[in-house]
Amino acid sequence: MKLKNLKINFIFVLIITIGLLTACDEPYTPKPRGYFRIDLPEKQYILFDSVFPYSFEYPAYAIISPDLLSPNEKYWINIDFKPFKATLYLSYKKIDGDLITYLEDAHTLVTKHIPKADAIYDSLIVDRQRNVFGLTYEIEGSGAASPYQFFLTDSTTHFLRGSLYFNTAPNNDSLQPVIEFIQQDIEHLIATLKWKNNPADNPAR
Repeated sequence: MKLKNLKINFIFVLIITIGLLTACDEPYTPKPRGYFRIDLPEKQYILFDSVFPYSFEYPAYAIISPDLLSPNEKYWINIDFKPFKATLYLSYKKIDGDLITYLEDAHTLVTKHIPKADAIYDSLIVDRQRNVFGLTYEIEGSGAASPYQFFLTDSTTHFLRGSLYFNTAPNNDSLQPVIEFIQQDIEHLIATLKWKNNPADNPAR
């Protein structure tokens, strides 16, 4: 999904700017965007597999902890990327005829970022072999609080939602190399996610 009005305004301003620049004596040469040098660790992954109703692989430089702000949700966890001051929040729900509600909630939480976003791009996840379906959202814009979100489900039993946040003031332009680096880890998590269907490990709420 693109935020069309923002794109149209950007193109309009760009045309006006080019017109002004071409009226100058010296041609304008755009400079490539520069980033501060950030040392990124080597990609290594660990299997997260316990009594939870799902398993996945996560990076060795991340730390998993329970969501202390939601003590009644024992399958909610946080994946902390401490070197980058970032956290991926994972919330899990057992589906009991309320899948539509969870889908609508996930959509609403994404659209809350529209005022600060330049564009939101969604990508469909379909893996029939693992019974994993969902959407990922890349939220672009220097002021967007969460640059990446997703939800995954098997459509009958499991629903998992993830959202990435940084413990810093939103400035996604300077954070872009880190965002892209962590996004690779999230995509690896999604690609390795497996559901568990043991009722003992997946009690109803």
